[in-house]
Amino acid sequence: MPAADGPLPADWRRALQRFAAAIPHTRDLGLEVLEAGPDGVHLCLPWQDDLLGDEVRGLVHGGLLTMLLDTACGSAVLPALPEPEVCPTLDLRLDHFRPAVAGRAIHAEARAVSVSASVVFTEGTLWQQAGRPVARGIANFARLGPRNTPPGFKAALFAGEDDHG
Repeated sequence: MPAADGPLPADWRRALQRFAAAIPHTRDLGLEVLEAGPDGVHLCLPWQDDLLGDEVRGLVHGGLLTMLLDTACGSAVLPALPEPEVCPTLDLRLDHFRPAVAGRAIHAEARAVSVSASVVFTEGTLWQQAGRPVARGIANFARLGPRNTPPGFKAALFAGEDDHG
């Protein structure tokens, strides 16, 4: 639950959409932030033919799934922290259950499981049909803290928002 004076879920959704739009590959792929807040994020990658890794069988490239899960887990980190800070990926593990197939959007949900002084632990799931996960994963992110986060990072995330925190 967000603090009374902190960003609201709608603010986080807009902030993380702005963040996704600043990263060339997520912007070019049209990544959409559907929900975001301290409890987690829900992202959607709309279908496009460029997602295919195997055109003959109509299967999505595994590297794309890895990128999507890393992005979802990384997005879940920011609202889980007391203040936004830069947190690069330390490690990421994916378990693939079934191939992602042509013609369907890919959804990602992720949440922070634990936040320590130096690491944020996350987990996430990818799917194309509800109740049928394509992959799940865990990712851990290093907390760089305020000293190593650019001074305007929070302001850039929430540019144009009413000041909720």
